[in-house]
Formats: sequence, structure tokens, C-alpha cells
Amino acid sequence: MEYSHTDAELIRQPIGYWSWAAYDAVVTRIRGALAELGTTQPQWWVLAQVAGAEEGRMRDEVSRLLRNYLATGDAAMAEQIDTTVARGWIAEDAGGRLTLTPEGRAFHAQAAALQEELWAERHAGISDEEYRTTLKVLQRFIHNTGGRAWHH
Repeated sequence: MEYSHTDAELIRQPIGYWSWAAYDAVVTRIRGALAELGTTQPQWWVLAQVAGAEEGRMRDEVSRLLRNYLATGDAAMAEQIDTTVARGWIAEDAGGRLTLTPEGRAFHAQAAALQEELWAERHAGISDEEYRTTLKVLQRFIHNTGGRAWHH
């Protein structure tokens, strides 16, 4: 790969721009690929959270876990949960417990396979060590600027 600047020039490049450009490229690619499957990234998040819990998850738990993903918010997450229910991918009982339907399980498997392909595409030529270092550096930038990431 050819880089934009020499090593000496790179250390003076603005992190705000490059972190935004990386975000924009990654999120645009993910959302475009998921759209080809007929879903959105927030709907994928809902499916993944529900699929990851053997007994399903409560609606408010899913919303609380996901509302800060890319600054989505409570109202938008509630809408995305409603959409996954309306599409028949998730069933919701009277108490608000969400579980995958058979159709949802099949769609989740298809979307999960796509996510694995996208992960491999993004990580091509990047070692685990480089990736780990990148995340640690980004988290340090967040900390140093008084920011908060979703997991804080």
C-alpha cells in the first residue's frame, strides 16, 4: 500500500481527520453491504445482541446496550427494535423479552457471515498487534481529550 505522506509527515497529520476518514470508510462499507442484504447496521446490532443471549434479551436491555453505538439514541434504537419485530426476525413477549424467530436465526446467520467477510476485508494486511496498538492509541486519544466511548 502507498501511504499519503512520509513517516516524518504522518506524525504531524491531524488525528481528527484520519479517525473520521477511517470511520466514514468503514461505516459506509458496512452499511452498504448490509443494505444489499436488506437491513441496516442498527438492525444488525439488535439481531446480534438477541442472538448472543440464549434466553433472549429484554427490550430495555438491548436499547440500553445499543443506544450509544455511533450516537444512535434511545428513540432510534426503539424504532430499530420495532422494525426487527415487524420484519419477523424477532419475537417479543408480553414482558418485553426479545428472541430470534426461525426466520431471524436464518437471517442472522447470513448477516453474521457477511460481517465476517467484512472483518477480513478490513483487517487485510493488518496484524493483531497493529490492530491492538491502534485501538489502544485511539482509546488514549479519547481519554486524553476527556471523551467517553460507549463502554465507559
